[in-house]
Amino acid sequence: MEENLAYHRMSYEKSSLTTENLTENPMLLFKKWFDEVEKIDVKSENNAMTVSTIDADGFPQNRIVLLKKFNDKGFVFYTNYKSDKGKSIAENPKVSLSFFWPAVERQVIVRGIAEKLSAEASDEYFKTRPRGSQLGAWVSHQSQAIENRETLENRQKELEKEFENQHVKRPDFWGGYLIRPTIIEFWQGRPNRLHDRFQYKKEKENWKITRLAP
Repeated sequence: MEENLAYHRMSYEKSSLTTENLTENPMLLFKKWFDEVEKIDVKSENNAMTVSTIDADGFPQNRIVLLKKFNDKGFVFYTNYKSDKGKSIAENPKVSLSFFWPAVERQVIVRGIAEKLSAEASDEYFKTRPRGSQLGAWVSHQSQAIENRETLENRQKELEKEFENQHVKRPDFWGGYLIRPTIIEFWQGRPNRLHDRFQYKKEKENWKITRLAP
């Protein structure tokens, strides 16, 4: 079976990225871009990002995770620490994040170092999750093989009874990571594949900005 996608293409013409648009701190530009796509594309999960890690065999692994916070320190997401990504981060905290926003023809790629959030910070976020999602964190031994879906559903019912009329505490194997960026690249689609690319590279407390060929 073969599918030829040679003519499956489009021209990017919605915007541009120039030196005049840049900020000294890349997180300010990220916030600007994120706010803009949120206004334009209100129905999409614009906080969805690809998280890439390196597994024990040296292979990259990618998955979509939801960004839950960002600030001057970096990017925050939550997961099961015993999942494939959690195990990979424990062995090699160097990770990559990528965001693609087709509505504005933009991409952001982040290279950084992952570190666990404090238990207190993870507890605070866990309290904001819907009760079903809280129980789901207990139900799923993420990335492990299971016999069937009924295994999950039966465990969900058991936990609903166990936590009946009481709050659901955060499991100690579940929590947050902060990704402290070392490199952030901003990509703006342009006509004729002559895209705008600017790279911010952390050098001590400052950011070095370089324009890259598309």
